Amino acid sequence: MARRRRAARLPADPVAIEITALSHDGRGIGRVEGKTVFVDGALPGEQVNFLYTQRRGRFDEGRALEVLRASPERVTPRCPHAAVCGGCSLQHQAPQAQILTKQGVLLEQLQHFGQVQPDTLLPPLTGPEFGYRRKARLGVKYVFKKETALVGFREKRNSFLAEIDQCHVLTEDIGLRISELRSLVASLEGREALPQIEVARGDDATALVLRHLAPLSAADQARIQDFCVTHGFHLYLQPAGPDSVHKVWPEGAERLHYQLPDFGLTLAFHPLDFTQVNQAINRRMVELALALLDVRSDERVLDLFCGLGNFTLPLATNAAEVIGVEGEKAMVERGRENARLNGLNNVAFHAADLTRPLTETPWGQLGFDKILIDPPRSGALEVVTRMTELKPRRIVYVSCNPATLARDAGVLRERGYGLRQAGVMDMFPHTTHVESIAVFEPD
Repeated sequence: MARRRRAARLPADPVAIEITALSHDGRGIGRVEGKTVFVDGALPGEQVNFLYTQRRGRFDEGRALEVLRASPERVTPRCPHAAVCGGCSLQHQAPQAQILTKQGVLLEQLQHFGQVQPDTLLPPLTGPEFGYRRKARLGVKYVFKKETALVGFREKRNSFLAEIDQCHVLTEDIGLRISELRSLVASLEGREALPQIEVARGDDATALVLRHLAPLSAADQARIQDFCVTHGFHLYLQPAGPDSVHKVWPEGAERLHYQLPDFGLTLAFHPLDFTQVNQAINRRMVELALALLDVRSDERVLDLFCGLGNFTLPLATNAAEVIGVEGEKAMVERGRENARLNGLNNVAFHAADLTRPLTETPWGQLGFDKILIDPPRSGALEVVTRMTELKPRRIVYVSCNPATLARDAGVLRERGYGLRQAGVMDMFPHTTHVESIAVFEPD
């Protein structure tokens, strides 16, 4: 019978290391006795003392304990929980350095996975560095030994909830009330049955969606509703799957709203719908995407992975006709709802399996002058292999994953579309998330 290998004993004393690079997940990279070590809280150019947290075959892991020589990029994190909480990984790096790091990641991935580089590098889009995050799923756990509730994100490198009292990247109405949420949960009879709280903010209100694994007592429902009434939060409860979500307070439609004022648009969404977390960057991103696509009033445009119409409806204010296509039927209905809300009749939304040939559909045979595509993290490999059959004069690709954008850019290059422009957008400051935009045209 094979014996289980014992875990390597971790050195108890701090070890000095020179940091030479930054990993894609925001850790400093150095070497100790020839072996690579990933160190949380360290930046390139620094010398730090660190403690080992994990020893592996090919590399080790650790966390910075003391900075012996600081990088000029180092700043003091605003949040007192930044070293522990996994919601942020780069608060110790100056924001202007963060965005340049992300730009470097984009260019590296484009070269590595797609063997392409843009003809022109777009200036980075930046916005508020704190209080920007409008959507979040907060974990909840009541800890009997401490007689306290935890509400927030998980700790770095493990599954435990971080013990935090505030969050500076969430919008202030939620981020500065984490301790009050903790007190609310701890006061409930059913505190063990609450695993998460979804937060969604619109321009008009903030909604809390409380998942509960057992029925809530009348007293608990009253406490939760009183909390939401006091702070002006919309309250939704979720006793089972996503379809069980229902609005409790106030009465009215299950919708929040956000505006795109440059286009005179208001978009409605359900708190569980996908929307961009950073409103300031979203507004600038939509404006940039339309400027790059340069739509004329006589053109037909195709918007793939259109969601609830974040790009589709602004496009419809410029183009002759816009077709929005999405795989999720509920989002297609939301897009139609938003077209009616804004009085737009030159736009149509369709639900379709985008892994299938586009020309198999009636809308795919209309012919398109230009295409905008905003796929999920997995990218759009099946789509880009067929998208060029429509012979668009320009493609604008919005991406939340530079690796899949790079892969798809390589496919487009093979099909005769060159990468004209690309750049990054700081949708998630203080994290390693890289949002980017790229423009392709026929060679």
